[in-house]
Amino acid sequence: MAAIRVRSAIEQDAAVVLQMIRDLAEYERLSHAVVATEDRIRATLFGASPAADVLLAYRGAECVGFAVFFQTFSTFLAQSAVYLEDIFVKPNARGQGAGLALLSRVAAIAKERGCGRLEWEVLDWNQPSIEFYRNLGAAPVEGCTKYRLSGAALDRLAVHI
Repeated sequence: MAAIRVRSAIEQDAAVVLQMIRDLAEYERLSHAVVATEDRIRATLFGASPAADVLLAYRGAECVGFAVFFQTFSTFLAQSAVYLEDIFVKPNARGQGAGLALLSRVAAIAKERGCGRLEWEVLDWNQPSIEFYRNLGAAPVEGCTKYRLSGAALDRLAVHI
């Protein structure tokens, strides 16, 4: 079996990134929510002001996983942090080191950038991922509930001032 190789995505990878997004959405039972396109990916991830970084994991010539992350800020630490928006490994490649390779590279990038922490979310039902993260030493943030504004609610609040 070929070793896992992780590299940063480039603009020419837009189709691969989109396919990984679709594969992740299917796994999370959220395919209906994907509106991303190759053009939008090129503009938002590889344009003049990239919104996030993308890593791709390969086994031989096959892309078997990806990670999307961006820099945030912790007011309590008064230090930058990294937020891992998504990490996904194709089912046929799980247990072969791709997830660990991706997460390790994100952690190394966080350290290189002087970040004080790396954070992410996991779906409550995703027990294999929860166990994987706990085995790495990650712990859930107790007492927090995620909130989101989008669509019409975001539009209404944006014009409230």
